[in-house]
Amino acid sequence: MNVSLRQLRAFLAVARLQHFRRAAEHLHLSQPAVSRHIAELESELEVRLFDRNTREVVLTDAGRYLQGAVERVLDELEGVLGQVHSEGQRRHGKVRVAAVPTLSAGLMPEAIARCAATYPELTVQLHDLVQTDALISVSNGEVDFGVAIEPADRETFDCTTILHDPFVLVCRTDHPLASRKSVTWKSLRNEALVLLDHASGSRRLIDEQLVAHGVDAKVVQQTGHTLTAFRMVEAGLGITVTPALSLPAPDALAVRPLTPVVHRAVTLVKRRHRSLSPVAQRVWDLIADAARSHTR
Repeated sequence: MNVSLRQLRAFLAVARLQHFRRAAEHLHLSQPAVSRHIAELESELEVRLFDRNTREVVLTDAGRYLQGAVERVLDELEGVLGQVHSEGQRRHGKVRVAAVPTLSAGLMPEAIARCAATYPELTVQLHDLVQTDALISVSNGEVDFGVAIEPADRETFDCTTILHDPFVLVCRTDHPLASRKSVTWKSLRNEALVLLDHASGSRRLIDEQLVAHGVDAKVVQQTGHTLTAFRMVEAGLGITVTPALSLPAPDALAVRPLTPVVHRAVTLVKRRHRSLSPVAQRVWDLIADAARSHTR
Protein backbone atom coordinates (compact mmCIF):
# COMPACT_ATOMS: atom_id res chain seq x y z
CA MET A 1 0.00 0.00 0.00
CA ASN A 2 1.41 3.36 -1.06
CA VAL A 3 0.01 6.11 1.16
CA SER A 4 1.95 9.36 1.66
CA LEU A 5 2.11 11.76 4.60
CA ARG A 6 0.91 14.53 2.30
CA GLN A 7 -2.24 12.58 1.54
CA LEU A 8 -2.88 11.93 5.22
CA ARG A 9 -2.28 15.56 6.19
CA ALA A 10 -4.66 16.68 3.44
CA PHE A 11 -7.24 14.19 4.67
CA LEU A 12 -6.99 15.46 8.26
CA ALA A 13 -7.28 19.09 7.18
CA VAL A 14 -10.46 18.40 5.21
CA ALA A 15 -11.87 16.21 8.00
CA ARG A 16 -11.30 18.90 10.64
CA LEU A 17 -12.40 21.91 8.57
CA GLN A 18 -15.10 20.08 6.57
CA HIS A 19 -14.22 22.23 3.60
CA PHE A 20 -11.80 21.69 0.71
CA ARG A 21 -11.01 25.36 0.08
CA ARG A 22 -10.32 26.14 3.75
CA ALA A 23 -8.22 22.98 4.01
CA ALA A 24 -6.20 24.10 0.98
CA GLU A 25 -5.62 27.53 2.53
CA HIS A 26 -4.57 25.92 5.82
CA LEU A 27 -2.06 23.68 4.03
CA HIS A 28 -0.89 26.45 1.66
CA LEU A 29 -1.87 24.30 -1.30
CA SER A 30 -4.21 24.79 -4.19
CA GLN A 31 -7.71 23.34 -3.89
CA PRO A 32 -7.15 20.99 -6.88
CA ALA A 33 -4.01 19.66 -5.15
CA VAL A 34 -5.96 18.85 -1.98
CA SER A 35 -8.73 17.21 -4.02
CA ARG A 36 -6.11 15.14 -5.84
CA HIS A 37 -4.52 13.96 -2.57
CA ILE A 38 -7.94 12.87 -1.23
CA ALA A 39 -8.82 11.09 -4.49
CA GLU A 40 -5.47 9.27 -4.50
CA LEU A 41 -5.93 8.24 -0.85
CA GLU A 42 -9.43 6.95 -1.46
CA SER A 43 -8.22 5.06 -4.51
CA GLU A 44 -5.34 3.50 -2.59
CA LEU A 45 -7.60 2.47 0.32
CA GLU A 46 -10.44 1.47 -2.02
CA VAL A 47 -12.95 3.21 0.22
CA ARG A 48 -14.86 6.49 0.18
CA LEU A 49 -13.77 8.81 3.00
CA PHE A 50 -16.13 11.79 2.46
CA ASP A 51 -19.69 12.32 1.35
CA ARG A 52 -19.66 15.70 -0.36
CA ASN A 53 -22.06 17.92 -2.25
CA THR A 54 -22.09 21.59 -3.15
CA ARG A 55 -22.89 22.64 0.44
CA GLU A 56 -21.02 20.30 2.79
CA VAL A 57 -18.27 17.73 3.26
CA VAL A 58 -19.11 14.93 5.72
CA LEU A 59 -16.93 12.05 6.86
CA THR A 60 -18.12 8.55 6.10
CA ASP A 61 -17.89 5.87 8.80
CA ALA A 62 -14.58 4.74 7.28
CA GLY A 63 -13.44 8.36 7.24
CA ARG A 64 -14.25 8.89 10.92
CA TYR A 65 -12.35 5.75 11.86
CA LEU A 66 -9.37 6.81 9.76
CA GLN A 67 -9.38 10.32 11.25
CA GLY A 68 -9.04 9.05 14.83
CA ALA A 69 -6.35 6.55 13.91
CA VAL A 70 -4.32 8.95 11.76
CA GLU A 71 -4.44 11.72 14.39
CA ARG A 72 -2.91 9.34 16.94
CA VAL A 73 -0.28 8.06 14.53
CA LEU A 74 0.73 11.51 13.30
CA ASP A 75 0.91 12.88 16.84
CA GLU A 76 3.25 10.03 17.76
CA LEU A 77 5.28 10.47 14.57
CA GLU A 78 5.71 14.20 15.18
CA GLY A 79 6.90 13.41 18.70
CA VAL A 80 9.46 10.93 17.36
CA LEU A 81 10.67 13.35 14.69
CA GLY A 82 10.93 16.10 17.29
CA GLN A 83 13.04 13.85 19.48
CA VAL A 84 15.31 12.98 16.55
CA HIS A 85 15.70 16.67 15.75
CA SER A 86 16.47 17.41 19.39
CA GLU A 87 19.10 14.66 19.40
CA GLY A 88 20.67 16.19 16.32
CA GLN A 89 20.93 19.55 18.07
CA ARG A 90 22.23 18.09 21.35
CA ARG A 91 25.41 19.66 22.67
CA HIS A 92 25.95 17.64 25.82
CA GLY A 93 27.16 14.14 26.55
CA LYS A 94 30.43 12.18 26.47
CA VAL A 95 32.58 11.44 23.43
CA ARG A 96 35.33 8.82 23.71
CA VAL A 97 38.38 9.35 21.50
CA ALA A 98 41.40 7.06 21.17
CA ALA A 99 44.64 8.84 20.25
CA VAL A 100 48.21 7.62 19.83
CA PRO A 101 50.66 9.07 22.39
CA THR A 102 52.34 11.71 20.21
CA LEU A 103 48.92 13.02 19.17
CA SER A 104 47.52 12.78 22.70
CA ALA A 105 50.30 15.15 23.74
CA GLY A 106 50.79 17.21 20.58
CA LEU A 107 47.31 17.75 19.16
CA MET A 108 44.56 16.62 21.51
CA PRO A 109 45.07 19.11 24.38
CA GLU A 110 44.33 22.02 22.02
CA ALA A 111 41.38 20.18 20.47
CA ILE A 112 39.89 19.31 23.89
CA ALA A 113 40.36 22.91 25.05
CA ARG A 114 38.52 24.16 21.96
CA CYS A 115 35.73 21.71 22.64
CA ALA A 116 35.44 22.83 26.27
CA ALA A 117 35.20 26.46 25.15
CA THR A 118 32.69 25.81 22.36
CA TYR A 119 30.57 23.08 23.99
CA PRO A 120 31.07 23.38 27.77
CA GLU A 121 28.46 20.69 28.53
CA LEU A 122 30.21 18.13 26.31
CA THR A 123 32.93 15.88 27.79
CA VAL A 124 35.76 14.44 25.69
CA GLN A 125 37.23 11.31 27.28
CA LEU A 126 40.71 10.70 25.86
CA HIS A 127 42.06 7.15 25.60
CA ASP A 128 45.85 7.40 25.23
CA LEU A 129 46.77 4.21 23.35
CA VAL A 130 49.48 2.93 21.03
CA GLN A 131 48.51 2.67 17.37
CA THR A 132 47.54 -1.01 17.42
CA ASP A 133 45.37 -0.68 20.50
CA ALA A 134 43.80 2.57 19.27
CA LEU A 135 42.67 0.90 16.04
CA ILE A 136 41.35 -2.13 17.93
CA SER A 137 39.33 0.11 20.24
CA VAL A 138 37.79 1.82 17.19
CA SER A 139 36.98 -1.52 15.54
CA ASN A 140 35.37 -2.87 18.71
CA GLY A 141 33.29 0.25 19.29
CA GLU A 142 34.99 0.94 22.61
CA VAL A 143 35.51 4.55 21.48
CA ASP A 144 33.53 6.79 19.12
CA PHE A 145 36.54 7.31 16.84
CA GLY A 146 40.32 7.50 16.86
CA VAL A 147 43.11 9.93 16.03
CA ALA A 148 45.98 7.88 14.68
CA ILE A 149 48.57 7.45 11.99
CA GLU A 150 47.05 6.37 8.69
CA PRO A 151 46.39 2.62 9.04
CA ALA A 152 48.29 0.27 6.77
CA ASP A 153 44.95 -1.45 6.08
CA ARG A 154 42.92 1.65 5.24
CA GLU A 155 40.05 -0.41 3.81
CA THR A 156 39.03 -1.54 7.29
CA PHE A 157 38.11 2.00 8.41
CA ASP A 158 36.61 5.24 7.21
CA CYS A 159 39.56 7.62 7.34
CA THR A 160 40.06 11.36 6.94
CA THR A 161 43.60 12.73 6.85
CA ILE A 162 43.77 16.02 8.77
CA LEU A 163 47.48 16.74 9.01
CA HIS A 164 50.83 15.80 7.48
CA ASP A 165 53.45 15.68 10.23
CA PRO A 166 57.13 15.62 9.13
CA PHE A 167 59.80 13.45 10.72
CA VAL A 168 62.82 15.20 12.23
CA LEU A 169 66.13 14.18 13.70
CA VAL A 170 66.82 14.79 17.39
CA CYS A 171 70.39 14.54 18.70
CA ARG A 172 72.57 16.06 21.39
CA THR A 173 73.87 19.56 20.66
CA ASP A 174 77.44 18.21 20.73
CA HIS A 175 76.69 15.52 18.13
CA PRO A 176 78.36 16.05 14.70
CA LEU A 177 74.96 16.05 12.93
CA ALA A 178 73.83 19.00 15.09
CA SER A 179 76.15 21.28 13.12
CA ARG A 180 74.09 20.78 9.94
CA LYS A 181 71.03 22.81 8.97
CA SER A 182 69.38 19.63 7.73
CA VAL A 183 70.27 15.96 7.73
CA THR A 184 69.73 13.39 5.00
CA TRP A 185 68.28 10.01 5.80
CA LYS A 186 71.45 8.43 4.36
CA SER A 187 73.47 10.23 7.03
CA LEU A 188 71.89 7.91 9.62
CA ARG A 189 74.10 5.03 8.48
CA ASN A 190 76.23 3.64 11.29
CA GLU A 191 74.50 5.88 13.83
CA ALA A 192 73.15 4.41 17.06
CA LEU A 193 69.37 4.87 16.85
CA VAL A 194 66.85 5.12 19.64
CA LEU A 195 63.47 4.54 17.98
CA LEU A 196 59.86 4.11 18.96
CA ASP A 197 58.88 0.45 19.16
CA HIS A 198 56.74 -1.36 16.60
CA ALA A 199 53.52 -0.69 18.51
CA SER A 200 53.86 2.88 17.26
CA GLY A 201 52.25 3.85 13.97
CA SER A 202 55.33 5.93 13.15
CA ARG A 203 57.83 3.08 13.44
CA ARG A 204 56.62 1.36 10.28
CA LEU A 205 57.06 4.60 8.32
CA ILE A 206 60.55 5.23 9.77
CA ASP A 207 61.68 1.69 8.94
CA GLU A 208 60.39 2.09 5.37
CA GLN A 209 62.46 5.25 4.90
CA LEU A 210 65.59 3.72 6.36
CA VAL A 211 65.30 0.78 3.97
CA ALA A 212 64.49 3.06 1.03
CA HIS A 213 67.69 5.06 1.65
CA GLY A 214 69.88 2.03 2.15
CA VAL A 215 70.39 2.54 5.87
CA ASP A 216 71.18 -0.64 7.76
CA ALA A 217 69.58 0.60 10.98
CA LYS A 218 71.59 0.15 14.15
CA VAL A 219 68.77 0.29 16.68
CA VAL A 220 70.24 0.30 20.18
CA GLN A 221 67.02 1.03 22.11
CA GLN A 222 63.29 0.91 21.44
CA THR A 223 60.78 2.86 23.53
CA GLY A 224 57.06 3.28 23.83
CA HIS A 225 57.16 7.05 24.28
CA THR A 226 59.09 9.86 22.64
CA LEU A 227 59.94 11.45 25.99
CA THR A 228 61.81 8.25 26.94
CA ALA A 229 63.64 8.39 23.62
CA PHE A 230 64.62 12.01 24.25
CA ARG A 231 66.01 11.14 27.68
CA MET A 232 68.06 8.30 26.19
CA VAL A 233 69.43 10.62 23.51
CA GLU A 234 70.20 13.17 26.21
CA ALA A 235 72.12 10.45 28.08
CA GLY A 236 74.27 9.85 25.01
CA LEU A 237 72.82 6.48 23.98
CA GLY A 238 72.17 7.53 20.39
CA ILE A 239 70.04 9.76 18.18
CA THR A 240 66.35 9.49 17.33
CA VAL A 241 63.89 10.12 14.51
CA THR A 242 60.59 11.49 15.72
CA PRO A 243 57.44 13.21 14.41
CA ALA A 244 57.50 17.00 14.69
CA LEU A 245 54.35 16.93 16.83
CA SER A 246 56.30 15.12 19.55
CA LEU A 247 58.43 18.24 20.11
CA PRO A 248 59.64 20.25 21.96
CA ALA A 249 62.69 18.26 22.92
CA PRO A 250 64.78 19.14 25.99
CA ASP A 251 67.07 22.18 25.60
CA ALA A 252 70.13 19.93 25.58
CA LEU A 253 68.99 18.39 22.29
CA ALA A 254 69.13 19.71 18.73
CA VAL A 255 66.31 19.25 16.23
CA ARG A 256 67.12 19.10 12.53
CA PRO A 257 64.89 18.55 9.46
CA LEU A 258 65.38 15.25 7.66
CA THR A 259 65.70 15.33 3.87
CA PRO A 260 64.03 14.38 1.71
CA VAL A 261 61.06 15.44 3.82
CA VAL A 262 58.83 12.54 4.81
CA HIS A 263 55.48 13.00 6.53
CA ARG A 264 53.21 10.74 8.50
CA ALA A 265 49.51 11.18 7.76
CA VAL A 266 47.57 12.06 10.91
CA THR A 267 44.14 10.56 10.38
CA LEU A 268 40.71 10.56 11.97
CA VAL A 269 39.49 6.97 12.00
CA LYS A 270 36.04 5.50 12.55
CA ARG A 271 34.36 2.18 11.93
CA ARG A 272 33.67 1.65 8.27
CA HIS A 273 30.17 2.58 7.10
CA ARG A 274 29.13 3.73 10.60
CA SER A 275 27.76 7.21 11.22
CA LEU A 276 28.95 9.22 14.19
CA SER A 277 26.50 10.57 16.74
CA PRO A 278 25.85 14.32 16.42
CA VAL A 279 28.02 15.13 19.45
CA ALA A 280 30.86 12.87 18.24
CA GLN A 281 30.69 14.55 14.84
CA ARG A 282 31.14 17.94 16.53
CA VAL A 283 34.30 16.72 18.30
CA TRP A 284 35.57 15.15 15.04
CA ASP A 285 35.15 18.52 13.31
CA LEU A 286 36.86 20.42 16.14
CA ILE A 287 39.88 18.10 16.04
CA ALA A 288 40.13 18.58 12.27
CA ASP A 289 39.99 22.34 12.78
CA ALA A 290 42.70 22.19 15.47
CA ALA A 291 44.88 20.20 13.07
CA ARG A 292 44.47 22.83 10.37
CA SER A 293 45.90 25.44 12.75
CA HIS A 294 49.14 23.43 12.85
CA THR A 295 49.55 23.76 9.07
CA ARG A 296 49.17 27.56 8.93
